[in-house]
Amino acid sequence: MHLSITDYIVFFLFVGGVTIFGCSFYKSSRKGASAFTKAEGNIPAWVVGMSIFATYVSSISFLGLPGGSYAGNWNQMIFSLMIPLSTWLAAKVFIPLYRGVGSVSAYQYLEQKYGWWARCYVAICYLLTQICRVGSILLLLALPVNSMFGWDIGTIIIVTGLLSLVFSVLGGISAVLWTDAIQGIILILGAVVCAVIITAGMPDGPSQIFTIAANDHKFSLGSLSASITQPTVWVVMLYGIFMNLQNYGIDQNYVQRYMAAKSTAEAVKGTLFGGLLYIPVSAVFVYIGTALYAYYSACPDLLPAGTPADKVFPHFIVHGLPAGVTGLLTASLFSAGISTVTTSINSSATIVFTDFYQKLFPRCDDNRRHMKILYLSSAIVGALGICVGLAMMSIDGILDAWWKLASIFSGGMLGLFLLSLVCRKVNRTAAIIGVIAGLLVITYMSIPAFKSPVHTYLTVVFGTSAILVAGFLSTQVFNKLRG
Repeated sequence: MHLSITDYIVFFLFVGGVTIFGCSFYKSSRKGASAFTKAEGNIPAWVVGMSIFATYVSSISFLGLPGGSYAGNWNQMIFSLMIPLSTWLAAKVFIPLYRGVGSVSAYQYLEQKYGWWARCYVAICYLLTQICRVGSILLLLALPVNSMFGWDIGTIIIVTGLLSLVFSVLGGISAVLWTDAIQGIILILGAVVCAVIITAGMPDGPSQIFTIAANDHKFSLGSLSASITQPTVWVVMLYGIFMNLQNYGIDQNYVQRYMAAKSTAEAVKGTLFGGLLYIPVSAVFVYIGTALYAYYSACPDLLPAGTPADKVFPHFIVHGLPAGVTGLLTASLFSAGISTVTTSINSSATIVFTDFYQKLFPRCDDNRRHMKILYLSSAIVGALGICVGLAMMSIDGILDAWWKLASIFSGGMLGLFLLSLVCRKVNRTAAIIGVIAGLLVITYMSIPAFKSPVHTYLTVVFGTSAILVAGFLSTQVFNKLRG
């Protein structure tokens, strides 16, 4: 592998600069739990928006989307096209709701509706989801670094996880949000540059991409059949609606950003901007995968035989970009991955602190003890995320694996939240019945031995629906019995 000295210099200078910038928020994050978890509500709207965008992108999208479209088609774009509905609901319902409650935790609202058991259940589901997310991102950002430097992927995952943990502990949510904003801008520019270079590099001109891709049906959005065993257009559409509703409605990563904004109006502006920005940018990522398919179909000697789809784009970053650009893009991707991991670590630590520690020790107002709990929680989540990343090294199709894991662990979270909105006077016992019904459905669909007849993406759909239906019907029955 022959990389220019410029690439090495750019990589280490950029990563070092971002790390120092993030750590510069150490003093402000030490002011207390409020500063560590929501930056005391002083973040501008554009930073909130870029941070939401960067949370969507991360290395899961930056590498997973091109890998998915390289191996398949544009089926993944359907997920992005479901975002406008969720952003609209966030502006009209979710943001005013959470800022009205006033808690940095997304789940205090559920305790007010059903009791602490609901808050505890959803918080545990969220922690499991974030641990899997951390592992997925660590693995995905290790791939281009492995291609660039030849370092062992497992070692990269461990070192990156530890670096992310230090970053999270020292900088708090302020460091996460501001570095997210910077990384989001650079990642957009990097994606556009890559798309232009691939398109311009086709042997017979840019039109060759569309000829090759069209012949092999690479621009298809997927099957329109009524099958529920494959990721058809309808299956991914349902998955996108439910998962985006969960992201904007009950995901702690997003709720912390709502609370970090200066006002409700600023939170709404930032959320709409960040969510809608992801749609065209994700299209660029998907196009890159399709363009790479055409590029390496026309120039097969440039890609080693047997290269997995997830590693095609990292290979191009290393071998197909000009000197300096490779280093900058790899460094930006690496830093963005770290920033996204720290988002999950920070939000998970916030949940442990607000939903468990403060519930058990409500009268403790010792700031030093609060910070120790936040730091310890961050360390545990980071360590578990590293273990998941190492375990996922043997999995092909990382984006697909992440979607399945997220669908399984978060399947019951959205249902309980929507039940509280749809059925305002829901009986607490009815809510418990709904959750049990949802868990049974999720368990049945998630365990391979049961051989569920539906696609894994639909786990969140059926799990959420089971909670809604069972909870609503149980409420009606209890109300009639009470006469």
